Amino acid sequence: MGLNNSNLINLVEQVIGAEACAWVMKLMTIPSGFAEWKNGSVSRKELAQALNMVLFHDLLMRVPTGRQYTEEVSARGGKVFHDHGALRTVRWIDNGALPPGESAFTRILGPLGYRLNGVFPLDRIGMTGRSYAQQDSPDEIAQFFVSELHPEKFSVTFQATVSRVLSSSRDPLSPKSQGVLHELARDGRLGFDDGVALLPELKACFARQHDIPSLADYEILLSESAEMAWIATEGNVFNHVTDRVDDLLRVTREQNALQRPMKQAIEVSKSGRIRQTAFKADPVLRDFRADDGQIVAREVPGSFYEFITRAHYIDSVEDARKLDLGFDAANAQGIFKMTAAS
Repeated sequence: MGLNNSNLINLVEQVIGAEACAWVMKLMTIPSGFAEWKNGSVSRKELAQALNMVLFHDLLMRVPTGRQYTEEVSARGGKVFHDHGALRTVRWIDNGALPPGESAFTRILGPLGYRLNGVFPLDRIGMTGRSYAQQDSPDEIAQFFVSELHPEKFSVTFQATVSRVLSSSRDPLSPKSQGVLHELARDGRLGFDDGVALLPELKACFARQHDIPSLADYEILLSESAEMAWIATEGNVFNHVTDRVDDLLRVTREQNALQRPMKQAIEVSKSGRIRQTAFKADPVLRDFRADDGQIVAREVPGSFYEFITRAHYIDSVEDARKLDLGFDAANAQGIFKMTAAS
């Protein structure tokens, strides 16, 4: 269902091209609600789904382990179900032209129909996580898990280093696109041409916006926070995407048998309804400025691919059976370790 939604296809093709769009459509489950569309305009949920597809493609291009797994699922005649994507931000005033913390993304997610779905203190790593669910189709359109790092919880030296690294940040969202987002928030729809022009700028927000960090600054950040060190090299790219699977134990056994770099233990929420595991982050080469001003390369952790199982529960208020779309702080902090530098 929804595979022939011309709005969705045309939006995604404008950003990643026809061949890559066809590839992603083959790999991902497209929610049934996209079986109908309106020519000449795009809805907020179409833009939300298109952005998720573009960002899912971006991560697969950066994470060979995840790409291999996803293509294997497709080769067996299946599709992955994108449950959520995660990104990291820094709530800090010295953030250049970029709005601090998650505010750089709530200005995007709100107009796309996303609403706050949960707040998760990540105290062990000095962060706060928040999940956002798309209101038009919360069970089927991928959520966003946006985390903020709080430099004030670390040393004064660390804080000064964060300022040095982030102060060069640029804002990829133009004033025109900010105006278009306001119209989308108001009307729930955009003219097709406006949607096509907006999507590449939305994708550009999920990137590193600051200059190449110095190796010395990276080492300072790494000594106190693996998460801030990761942000220094990767910025606001998707930290991971997540395949919602029916049998997490089976997937784990299969991937371990293939000797994939899997997390050793499955994270289980307090409710017992949410179970998560992941591949370890694929290593990437990143540039740094050395003390003499030369550019040097170093291998650091990149992004990774996650797996999740969600169970249903009975909502006592509405007396209805619902899918648990929540998250768990302990689970999240365990998953975050996938990007810890060796």
